[in-house]
Amino acid sequence: MIFKKSLEDAKKKAIFLAEAAIGKKGFNLVILEIGRVNPFTDFFLIVSGRSDRHVQAIADAVYESIKKRREAVLGVEGYEEGKWILIDGGDVVIHIFQEAIRSYYDLEGLWIDAPKIPVAEDEEESKVEGGIPDVEPTGA
Repeated sequence: MIFKKSLEDAKKKAIFLAEAAIGKKGFNLVILEIGRVNPFTDFFLIVSGRSDRHVQAIADAVYESIKKRREAVLGVEGYEEGKWILIDGGDVVIHIFQEAIRSYYDLEGLWIDAPKIPVAEDEEESKVEGGIPDVEPTGA
């Protein structure tokens, strides 16, 4: 039997990973509920860093946080360059950018139909603003 995690579990994971990124001073965080517009994953976590080393440090923290949850990392791309690192966590795909690269590729604009989950960027308040919002079921 295959265990399928719930959308709520994936959302909690995205929030947990956002908090790890905030802990490394990641900024301009956005969580997109991609599963509402495309079935390949449930959430994107998009984060900015200030330099290649900063982006790598954020990626290291996110990677370690996935491992702390005893979950698999399906792939990592772009780590050596540190301009745009993609970490495939299955139900959450994490994009960590230098700001200029993020602006150029504009994933938020590409996935504009995906609902956003706001994230407080202050370490003291590094939780989803207003708590974890309810998720309405998709499909008909």
